[in-house]
Amino acid sequence: MINPKEERTFVMVKPDGVKKGLIGEIIKRLEQRDLKIVALEMFQPTHDEMDNHYPKNKEYITRLGTKTKTTYEKYGYSAKEEYKTEDEFEIGQMVRSWLIDYMTSAPLIRMVVQGIHAVDTVRKIAGVTMPYLADMGTVRGDFSIDSPVLANKEKRAVMNLMHASETPEEAKHEIEHWFGKNPPIFDYKRFGVDN
Repeated sequence: MINPKEERTFVMVKPDGVKKGLIGEIIKRLEQRDLKIVALEMFQPTHDEMDNHYPKNKEYITRLGTKTKTTYEKYGYSAKEEYKTEDEFEIGQMVRSWLIDYMTSAPLIRMVVQGIHAVDTVRKIAGVTMPYLADMGTVRGDFSIDSPVLANKEKRAVMNLMHASETPEEAKHEIEHWFGKNPPIFDYKRFGVDN
């Protein structure tokens, strides 16, 4: 087992976060919680990199379609009318392609964040995935108001400012995917945190 202070997670500032000038604000909020940025880079992702970031398996794609249909039903819209199908896998494929288009539309920031319960803490700072449901005081709650219904009607991904790994296993996979097998991790002491 690793020391709890050394847990790492993967964070990505998405196109809308970059375009809104929130890179510094997001880093500030991470550092205010005594998390440490140990790797950081701005880059322009390729289609293949984003395609490999999101799962390609039928279960994941169908889940995207199911969530889309459920959201449509909740707000009284017809997925069949909008997508010309009710097949959740087909709808999921459309949503996944919009995600890739969105994520390649501008430069991104990728980083490795380290600290006590880094995975859970970063997700708490980010707020829930859907910005219109995110609590005030979270990054998404304070700086975004997008909705999956609006995004789907506009045939685009939900703009929710940042990505944060959901589990330590996902963090390990994403760090390796975006930084390589031997990521350039910087080891340094934070004043008041590591002393």
